[in-house]
Amino acid sequence: MSDAVFFGRNVFSDRPVSPVSFAKCMARLGPFFPDQPEYPSIALAVSGGGDSLCLAWLASFWRKNLLALVVDHGLRPESGQEAHQTVARLQTLGIPARLLVLTDLKKGPAIAHRARDARYARLIAACQAYGCTDLLLGHQADDLAETVWMRQNAGSGPEGLAGMGWITVRPDIRLIRPLLGFSRQALRNTLRKAHIEWVDDPSNQDQRAERVRLRYMLQKNDQRAHFWQLGMQFGQFRMQKEHERAIQLARQVRLYPEGWAVLGPELPNVDVLSALVRSIGGAEYPPAQSAVSRLKTMGAEATLAGTRLLWHAQQWVLLREEAAMAPAMAAENGIVWDNRFELRLPASVHTEGLMIAGAGYGLARKIRNGQQARFCAVLPALWRKGRRVAVPHLNWVADDEPGLCAAAFIFRPAVSVTSSSVYGAVAQDS
Repeated sequence: MSDAVFFGRNVFSDRPVSPVSFAKCMARLGPFFPDQPEYPSIALAVSGGGDSLCLAWLASFWRKNLLALVVDHGLRPESGQEAHQTVARLQTLGIPARLLVLTDLKKGPAIAHRARDARYARLIAACQAYGCTDLLLGHQADDLAETVWMRQNAGSGPEGLAGMGWITVRPDIRLIRPLLGFSRQALRNTLRKAHIEWVDDPSNQDQRAERVRLRYMLQKNDQRAHFWQLGMQFGQFRMQKEHERAIQLARQVRLYPEGWAVLGPELPNVDVLSALVRSIGGAEYPPAQSAVSRLKTMGAEATLAGTRLLWHAQQWVLLREEAAMAPAMAAENGIVWDNRFELRLPASVHTEGLMIAGAGYGLARKIRNGQQARFCAVLPALWRKGRRVAVPHLNWVADDEPGLCAAAFIFRPAVSVTSSSVYGAVAQDS
C-alpha cells in the first residue's frame, strides 16, 4: 500500500510519508509562484514539534524558495531555547528561518485560545512583511479527527463536521494545510526515519485540556480513522453548500464597501443569511443556526450577532449594529478596526491624537449624500481630540484636515461571505 493516505483512498495510515507523496499533494493545492528567488517565498509555520518540523522537512524536497516562521510564545521558561533550537534545525535543512517573539501573552483564562489568536496574527503580519502570499500549516489527520469529534459532541450540523479545510483564503494570504491526509504518528515516523529530532510540548500531554482528553480517548477506542473519514465526507458536503451559497449571493445579494449588504425583497436562505451575519458582524464564526432560522421566519426588523436587519426602500438591508462596534482605537496605516475595516493612510498624515471609531450620528444631510443617518452612523470614521474629522466612505474631510483626503477604509471582514475554503477536495481526488 502506498504511503499516500489520500488521493481517492479512504485510508488512515501511520506509515512514513515520502517527499514524493507530499509533492503530489502540493501539486493539487496550487498554483504557487515559481521556485525562484525573485518570486515570493512560501512561508511555513514551524513550532518545532513533530508535525510542523516534518512539514518543513518534506517541503525542503518540494522547493527551495521557503521561509520558516518560528513563534516563541514565551509561556514556558524553556520556550526561547526551543525556538532557537528549531531555527538551528531548520537551517540544517537549508530552510531560512525568522524568529517571532510574543511578549504580551499572560497566563490565565482562555490562554490556549489567546495564544492561538496571537500566534496567527503574528504569523500573518510576518507574511505580509516578507511578501509571502501562502502560509503552510502543520495540521494533520489526527487534528481533523479530533476537531470533528469535538464538534459532533457539541451538536454541530453537517457543515461543522467538515472540520478544517485544506485551504482557507484570508485577505492577502492563503492558509494551506497539506498534511491533513497524514496521521500524527506517520509524521513522527517520517522524522525518525530521517533521524531528525523534534520538540515535544508538555501541554500536549495535559489531560486537563478537552482536546488532549479526546485525543487519548480516540486512540484508546481506535476511532481516529472513523472521524477522519467523517470529516472528509462532510467536507465534500460543505463544498457543495458553499457553491450553492455563492450562486445565491451572486443572484440576489449586493455587498457594499461601506460594510452593509442589500438582500432584496425576500430574505435569502438560512445558510446565506448566516454567512452574511458573520461577515457584516466581523465575527470569525457564524451565529447559531436556530437564531438565524428564527430571524428569517420572523421577517421583521431585528438585531443578531452584532448586526441589524432593516427594511428600507422595499428591500432588506443588513448593517453593523452600532452598539456592537469596537471601541475607539489609535489610527495607524494598515491597522484593522472592528475586525472589518483596514485603514490606509498616506505617510504624510500626522497620526498623533488620531483615532478610529464609528461615525455616529450628527452628520449633516449634505455630507451623507442622501444616505440615511442610521446607515452612516456605522461607517468607520477618523476622529481627533473628540472631533470627527473624516468619513472616507462619504468622501468627507474636515476643512482643517486636508491631509486626510487620501485616507481610505477597506472592507475586509474576518471571514468573507463565501469562506473560500477547500474541504476534502484533495482527499477525494482519484
